[in-house]
Amino acid sequence: MGRGKIEIKRIENSTNRQVTYSKRRNGIIKKATEINVLCDSMVSVVIFANNGKMHAYNSPSTPVEDILEKYQNISGKRLWDAKHEELKNEIDRIKKENDDMRVELRHLNGEDIASLQYPDLSRLEQALDIGIARNNDRQMEIYKMHEKNTTMLQEENNQLEYMLHKQENEMMDGPGRNNPEERDYLYQIPYGFRGQPNQQGRV
Repeated sequence: MGRGKIEIKRIENSTNRQVTYSKRRNGIIKKATEINVLCDSMVSVVIFANNGKMHAYNSPSTPVEDILEKYQNISGKRLWDAKHEELKNEIDRIKKENDDMRVELRHLNGEDIASLQYPDLSRLEQALDIGIARNNDRQMEIYKMHEKNTTMLQEENNQLEYMLHKQENEMMDGPGRNNPEERDYLYQIPYGFRGQPNQQGRV
């Protein structure tokens, strides 16, 4: 005796509905996996439960983006608007520029240059020459800046020494310090040993 035909309608009992969903979902994904392996076909399956949870299967050898793009080209249906298309093109352009820069950086480091032809090697040599020239210019700029700062520090030091010397002269030229011979004698005494005018008189 065969199985009776099951009427296809919404299952009212939530528990039974969840059990049926889980079994049917697994069955669909299993069939999608089998047809992909057996027939070497491109398969993409997306299932959303009533609670919003997503389950999906995609052919391992084909990115889902490629499948969606192929579907859009064949069916003529636009899966995203022009703004998203423009954004995707911009992302692709940036990725390509990034890849090109990585290749160029390897070439500048002397890597993967065996396959380069003479024009490519000439451009690489020119780029290296430009880089060396810029490096030399930067080194010279730093050297000149260092020399300038050194000169400024030396001038400041000379100015401080001048002001200190001037202050010493003013102290020695005070009351009772008008005798040139006495000033000459004080110049020969270290600054730390010079006493105050009243102390000098007590010696």
